[in-house]
Amino acid sequence: MFLVLRERIVSGGYPAGSLIPKEEDLCTYFGVSRITARRALTDLEAQGYVYRRQGLGTFVPTDLPVAREAATLGFVDALHKSAEETKVEVLNVELRPVPLSIAQQLQLEPGDRAIHALRLRKIGDVTVMVTDAWVPERYSKAVTATTLKKRALYEILMSQGVEFGRVIQEVTAVAADPTFAQWLGTEVGVPLLRTSRLVYDTNRIPVQHLTLTVTPERSRIVTDMSVDSMNTLRTGQIVHNVQQPDRAAGKRRG
Repeated sequence: MFLVLRERIVSGGYPAGSLIPKEEDLCTYFGVSRITARRALTDLEAQGYVYRRQGLGTFVPTDLPVAREAATLGFVDALHKSAEETKVEVLNVELRPVPLSIAQQLQLEPGDRAIHALRLRKIGDVTVMVTDAWVPERYSKAVTATTLKKRALYEILMSQGVEFGRVIQEVTAVAADPTFAQWLGTEVGVPLLRTSRLVYDTNRIPVQHLTLTVTPERSRIVTDMSVDSMNTLRTGQIVHNVQQPDRAAGKRRG
């Protein structure tokens, strides 16, 4: 409810200075309790998206929070900026067998081991991102819990002579399970944004599989591209995980 209302305010669905629907109307529209509606409005007010006038209602201010800047950094510079703006909490680092799907992407054999690093990125005491990384075993001496507390993973890999080349990125939405809900300070079942990156070196050898999970309440994903890249696969494509009806029927017959 918070996200929907915030989006309508930011996009002009509720213009600056306008009155947004009353609590009881919001309860009916969203199918939620009065407590839930009040909490969403309280959170919006705390972030400067609405203000209340006793006996008159809830209004959109004329001085909305300034929109965050768009991305203009390169891949490594963006990683550096993220590392500088956040502090890391290392949850776990271990050398273990790689899940099959990730092994295939890292060009490893089933049963091969890789370094698995699970970390939280925080601003103050607020967790803004969960990072789940897999790195080939050949970097195991460099990537440890101790080094990850001192340096970002990309810096460690660069110190090992890695020069980043190609990055394949996939963005999707997932529902927060109890563990991620606890880490990100949200509720079970709320939508989260998940970005999976397969990073190659300049020799087209995979050096890292990285998954970043954030809550859209606090974070967004921004893509910066040149005009000549528009309408090409370099800007991304939509992949649908839905079978064609005739293929699905063929499998059932088989």
